[in-house]
Amino acid sequence: MIRHDVIWKCVRATLVKGGRYLEEQRRQYQEDRRMLPEQVVTDAVIGKVCPDLRVRHGVFQGMKYPHIKSVSSALFPKLLGSYERELHPVLTRICSQGYREIVNIGCAEGYYAVGLAMRIPGAKVYAFDTNPEAITLCREMAVLNGVSERVITGAFCDAKVLQGIPFAGRALVVCDCEGYEKKLFNTETVKFLAPHDVLVEVHDGVDITISTCLKSLFEPTHRIEQIASLDDIKKAQTYLYPELEPYDLATRKTLVGERRPHIMEWLFIQSLRPQTDSGIAAKR
Repeated sequence: MIRHDVIWKCVRATLVKGGRYLEEQRRQYQEDRRMLPEQVVTDAVIGKVCPDLRVRHGVFQGMKYPHIKSVSSALFPKLLGSYERELHPVLTRICSQGYREIVNIGCAEGYYAVGLAMRIPGAKVYAFDTNPEAITLCREMAVLNGVSERVITGAFCDAKVLQGIPFAGRALVVCDCEGYEKKLFNTETVKFLAPHDVLVEVHDGVDITISTCLKSLFEPTHRIEQIASLDDIKKAQTYLYPELEPYDLATRKTLVGERRPHIMEWLFIQSLRPQTDSGIAAKR
C-alpha cells in the first residue's frame, strides 16, 4: 500500500486522515475531562483513598470537596492534606490569631477561603477569583462545609477593591494572583495594610523584581518571613503519609506533585503595630 501511488492516495485520504482525526478527538476528550495519563492515575487513587472527598491530613483536615475538581492546581495533594505543606507551620499560627476578616485573592475553588473560615470561626472571608468556575466551586464548598454565611465571593480584586473592604478588626490577606502582586500592593495599599498581615505567593518567574519590590514596600511597617517551596521529587521522597505506602516513588511523585515551574517563595508579612491598633484589644 505504501509503495503504490494510487493505493497510497486512497489510504491517506481515508485511513490515515481518519486516524489523525480520531487521535485529535481523543486528545481533546482527555483534556476536556482532565484525563491525561497522570490524571487517570490520580483519579483512580482518589477513588480509593478519598472516596468521600474529605481532606485527610493537615491544617484543613476534615474539609469536604463537593466535586473531584480543583482550579489551576492539583487536587490530590489538597485531599491528602499535603498541599503547600511548607506553609503548615505558618497556617497553624494564623489559625490562632483571631483575625476578624480574611481576604483571599486568587481563591480558586476555595481551599484556603473555606478552610480558614472553618478554622477561624469568628472571621468573615472575602474570596476573589477572576475565573467564574472557581467562584461557583468556592460557593459550593462553603455551603457543603457550613460556612457560606461568612464567605463572600467576588471576581476581580485590585488595590481599590481591597481598600474598600470594611475591616472591623485585625485582618489577613492571603494572595496568590499569578504575578499581579506589584500592581495590587502599592504605597497606598501597604499604608492601608499597616495594622494587618499578608501571606503572599510571589511569582518572580513572571517578574523577577516582585519579591524585592514587596519587601521594600512592607519592611518599614511589617516583619517579613520567607518560606521556600519544595520540589516535587523531594515531596515524593519525604512525604510519609500512610495513604502513599502502597505506591512506588514515581507514582508518589505523580500524586503529591504540585507541578510548579520552579522553586516558589511565599512571604508571611506580619504587622509590627501592637494589636490595639487593629481595634481588637480596645474592644476587649
